[in-house]
Amino acid sequence: MADRSKIEWTQATWNPVTGCTKVSEGCRHCYAERLAFRLQRMGNPKYHHGFDVTLHPDSLRVPVGWTTPRTIFVNSMSDLFHEDVPFKFIEDVVQTMRSTPQHRYQVLTKRADRLLEVSQRIQWPDNVWIGVSVESRAVTCRVEALRQVKSAVRFVSFEPLLEDLRDLNLDGVDWAIVGGESGPGARTMNADWVRRIRDECTRTGTAFFFKQWGGIRKNAAGRILDGETWDQMPEKGRCGLTTLRPFLSS
Repeated sequence: MADRSKIEWTQATWNPVTGCTKVSEGCRHCYAERLAFRLQRMGNPKYHHGFDVTLHPDSLRVPVGWTTPRTIFVNSMSDLFHEDVPFKFIEDVVQTMRSTPQHRYQVLTKRADRLLEVSQRIQWPDNVWIGVSVESRAVTCRVEALRQVKSAVRFVSFEPLLEDLRDLNLDGVDWAIVGGESGPGARTMNADWVRRIRDECTRTGTAFFFKQWGGIRKNAAGRILDGETWDQMPEKGRCGLTTLRPFLSS
């Protein structure tokens, strides 16, 4: 976990679970996998098992100690809805989120089917945003599943965006994040693919956040689209803000 994050659309990360397995093409160059093995080589005890799915009960209450409100990306190094994460542990994660209403939690998954299954048994607190990752037309069904989830905010991360998502429908989605792949072997993203998602956001009233063009040198490529920086955030939800504001570490 980290009480600060370099990810443009969040402020902090919290990892009560680490490790994952690949489920679709967007996982091919997984940044979390690369980082996990690097931390393992450095002797970080949390990554003793590398990128194997590992539960960390000792991390469950970490956000309770963060008194300053912040936006928290849950499991940046894993997937809360991985089949190897027991329902009881998911419940424990949700209980921490419920007991810390000063924070806003962002939960992102590629496992939309398990998300639906869990959502039938859990009432998501108002300070929890639920999202799915979509990188290609083959997995746009994840958006259909997301529409069935009852959460204060529903969002989709189109990162890495690998192809044109023609006929995309964002009705019922509050927020869309778009980004190109970065790091070794990064695949190129076409600007028109991004524009079509932006235009669909305009049609549906979905907040649009353009994260990056990506590439091997993502900082050099930047995050300007058609002369603008797109940092829209959803206004819905008890903790809703239109922008991310800096915070002081507690």
